[in-house]
Parts: sequence; structure tokens; C-alpha cells
Amino acid sequence: MDRSSTSASPQSPRSPGTPSREPLRTVAVVGLGTMGAGIAEVLVRAGHEVVGVEVGEAAAAAAGAALERSTGRAVERGRLTEAERTDALARFRVFADLRAAADADLVIEVVPESYELKRDVITALDAIVRPEAILATGTNALSVTRLAAETARPERVLGLHFFAPAQAMRLVEVVSTVLTAPEATRAVTDLVAALGKEAVPVGDRPGFIADGLLFGYLNQAAAMYEARYATREDIDAAMRLGCGLPMGPLALLDLVGVDTARTVLEAMYAASHDRLHAPAPILGHLAAAGLTGRKAGRGFYSYESPGSATVVPDPSTPAADGGGAATRPVRSVGVAGSGTMATGIAEVFAKAGYPVVLAARSEQKAQAAVGRLGRSLDRSVARGRLSQADRDAVLERITPAGTLDAFAEVDLAVEAIAEDIGLKQQMFAAFDKVCRPGAVLATTTSSLPVVEIAAATGRPADVIGMHFFNPAPAMKLVEVVRTVLTSDDVVATVRQLCATLRKHPVDCGDRAGFIVNALLFPYLNNAVKMVQEHYASVDDVDTAMKLGGGYPMGPFELLDVVGLDVSLAIERVLHREFRDPGLAPAPLLEHLVAAGCLGRKTGRGFREYARS
Repeated sequence: MDRSSTSASPQSPRSPGTPSREPLRTVAVVGLGTMGAGIAEVLVRAGHEVVGVEVGEAAAAAAGAALERSTGRAVERGRLTEAERTDALARFRVFADLRAAADADLVIEVVPESYELKRDVITALDAIVRPEAILATGTNALSVTRLAAETARPERVLGLHFFAPAQAMRLVEVVSTVLTAPEATRAVTDLVAALGKEAVPVGDRPGFIADGLLFGYLNQAAAMYEARYATREDIDAAMRLGCGLPMGPLALLDLVGVDTARTVLEAMYAASHDRLHAPAPILGHLAAAGLTGRKAGRGFYSYESPGSATVVPDPSTPAADGGGAATRPVRSVGVAGSGTMATGIAEVFAKAGYPVVLAARSEQKAQAAVGRLGRSLDRSVARGRLSQADRDAVLERITPAGTLDAFAEVDLAVEAIAEDIGLKQQMFAAFDKVCRPGAVLATTTSSLPVVEIAAATGRPADVIGMHFFNPAPAMKLVEVVRTVLTSDDVVATVRQLCATLRKHPVDCGDRAGFIVNALLFPYLNNAVKMVQEHYASVDDVDTAMKLGGGYPMGPFELLDVVGLDVSLAIERVLHREFRDPGLAPAPLLEHLVAAGCLGRKTGRGFREYARS
């Protein structure tokens, strides 16, 4: 193409190499796969002229048809009027030649995550577009600086990382390099804001903020499944129900693409040499077999067809035989403890109709705990969540006791005291003396070895982990933790009991963190390291994970709620168990705990809070 025909008009002179400060009106999107088509739709619906570029006439036509279908669904759901849809489609033109992007103010490259391919596209565009046009790469793992250095004007090259689906997710990471002109960054940031998105500025390193935290977590989940520690269904259910995440990690890997995840992790590992980012072998095996997730119709799960979200049974999955171990009868329950978790567990059992003995270190403490529970139930009545009759029935089923001797006839004894191995062992030694033969003995530990607790008894086969999540009445998940000594009928009893309580049990082996904490706390620790290294602010990290990952809370919000001291203790347990340097607690977390900044409970953690 004649480059002279694409130069700036005389009426609006611009210096070559200086990015425009005018609004970016015409945008070219190169690569119209799922992400590229989504970005194009966001732009046309916001009033921009969009030039779409896809390889080959057939692919270009298919991309245009995909946008028509997507906007049609938006009309059906009431998110777009028919007139708005018609206007948007009129602003979208699709071509099979890069030269169609010649007059664009901004070109966004969204081709597959291959350095060679992106380099070829960026350098080809560099020879086509106007000198003042901005070039943006949609990479989430490759070096933006390296791509920019391949062009004649690296100062107008940056990263623009949308999240799938682009139409719904509000986060856009704006990646500036050491070469990027501030004017280019400002222009693109203004565009993102005009699209109704949240622009988060980030530096050029693999994964940026959101994927930098997300993919390490996904990798650990894949390794956990590969080690046969837990089933894919239990891993996914644990993270959805235990953390409130929109998707489980293995289902998310299938959505992202197993091959894409492996590429991102390879880039992250090359930069950090952190073993947590070394791709789990199963990712390479699945990718090599073409089992790349939803797009292939099979990954960690099998799907109805390529591109479908409907999960179907695996071809090799045998039918369930309906068998199982016998269970023990549970007619009454004892809960040891007087804190929030103990009273919450007592409430759960009492609501399910079980008589409960709530034992504390003294009669007075036990009575006070039941009193707090009564006031909590009163609030539920006031909010219409519980009837007065049901409230009274719950309290009538709970008997306070100042000694464990009251557990003599219970069928299930649940320990819910402080997370201290010595205290728990003392409690179980007492259970061993007072509880009847055949009673199930359960600990609610979230990170300690259950087998070491069981060793304090003369009947370790009766001991199991039953990890409720806080608040116990509201959270549906229970991690059922069997040791190498736990009997099958005890496991079957607790699983059946969870169903009676309307809780979702997931089976775990007896290792530090079980499923949820083993995946959650390394992610939280990596977020602290990101802030510690001055890569991003606390606010930007929280924003990125809420808007880009769909998390209900950002990592620092969650750390302050959990308590920095509790979080540090769990991270130390994980580090001690797995001996992985990447699991060592971030020094910043240790310093805050040493300073007494423990989160909301002290009024200061990663943020400051008003004291009530």
C-alpha cells in the first residue's frame, strides 16, 4: 500500500513518532477469535469505528457472523436495543488483509499467544499504520518490551490486556514498558474508561497482576489433581463453595485453554524460576494429546462438543456401583469449644434436629456461648430468615456443659478449639477417656496433621477431619479428611452426615491445607510478594482480582478479614510441610504481624479500619 495515502492530514499536523492526544476513534482489531471478537463488540457498542482483521476470507466472514449472533443475544437479553445493534454492526467492517488497519488510530493485536506470530503481526503493522497510531498487544504472558523493540517506534507500543468475556469483565490491564510514551498510555487509559472498563496500570512482566496470581493457583490445582490427592469435582467444588469463586480451577483451565495456560506458566517460570509456576506435567500431556479444554471438547472434563460448556461423562468413566461402606448411627453430637466456629457448628447440628452438647472450659463459658448464639438467632428472626418457633427449637436442642464428661453418650464428638496442635492433642486424649466406644471423633483443624491429633487417642481409626468453613451455618463446604488410619465406616458416616446437614463434602487426604487452604494461601502469599516488590498497589491487586478474576474479595481484603496472624500461621504450616521455597511467607506479612497489624480485628492490616 502507498504509505503517503495514510499520512496525517495537513489540518491536524502531528510530529512523527509522537502518539496522538486526540480521542482514539477508529480501532483495528487483528485476530477475531473469542477474545478479539469480544473486544470488537465492546468497541462498536461504545460508538467506535472498528476494523476487524482475520486471516482468510472464510475466517473473516465467520467473525462477522459471530458478532451478529453475539449482539443478537444481547438484544434478546435486553442489554441492547435493535436500533443500537443495527448502529453497532454498521460500525464494524471485517477484512482479510492487514492493510485494512492502515488508517486506524489504535490497533489491538489479539492473535494466538506465540511470540513469533505476534512479532510478525506487530512488525507488519508497524510498516502499515500511520506514524502516530498506537499499537497494542493483547498478550498476557509475553514480553511487551521485546515486541516493542522489534518496531521502528517502540514508544507508541504497549499492552492492552482484556479479560474473557470482554463484553462482561470490567478489568483491562494497561501495560507500559520503559519505552512507552506517557501520551500513548494516557490515550489508551482514557479509551478504556470511556468503554466503562477499569484500567489498571501495570509494568511489563509475565502474567501482569491478575494472571500472575491466577495461573500459579491454577497450576497448583492441576498438580493436586495429577497427584490424585482429590478428584477434579472435589477440587472445583471446594474452591467454589469454600471461597465463593465463580468457577473451580480445573473448569477454568478448560475455559482458558490448557495450552494457553501452559504457555503463560512457561513464561512466568522463565522469569521467576519459582517452582509454583513450573507447569504441572499434566498440562503438557493434555496439550500434546489435543485435549485443550472446551475448545477441543475435552480437557480436564469432557464436553458435549467442541466449544460447548455442557459437561458430559468421560468415555472411560465406569458407572457407579452404588456400593459403599456401612455407616455408624449418629443420634447425638458433642461440640467442644466456645468460639464462633464452635457455636456455628452447634447451630448447624441443632437446626438439622440433633441434640447437641456444647462443652467449654467452664459452665459459665458454655452458658455465655449459648447466649451469644441466642442473640445471633434473634437477629435472624428479626430479618425474617428464621421463625421464632424454629429459633426456640434450636436453642432447646443445645445443652451447655462445663466439662467433657457430658460427652459420655454422644455418637459424634467435634473439637472446635484454637489451631494449636498441643491443645488439640489434649482435647482428643480427653475424648478418648470420656466418649463411648464406637463414637466418631472429629477435628475441625484447617491445616494441622489429623493423624498427629489421632495419635493422642487409643482409637485412631475413629478419628477424622471435619473442616467446616466460617461462618459454619452459611458455608456449604465441609472438607472430610481421612488419615492413613481412619476406618472406611467413619468416612462413610461423616459423608452421610454432611448430606443430612445439607453440606457438600469433599474428600481430602491428610496433608497441610487440605484442598482450599493449600490452593488459597499460596495465592494470597504471592499477592503480598507482588506488593512487597512494588510491582502493584494493594488497591490495584484487589481491583484486578475482583474485576478480572470475578473473585468476591481481593486478596488483601480477604487477608484482613481472615487475620494476618492466622494467615501467617497457615503459610508457615504449608512451607514446613512441602519444603518449597516459593511457599515461604512473604517478609512483609511477617513484619505486619510482628508489628501487631493483624487486619480488621486490630483496626489495621494492609488497610486501616475505623474502630467500632
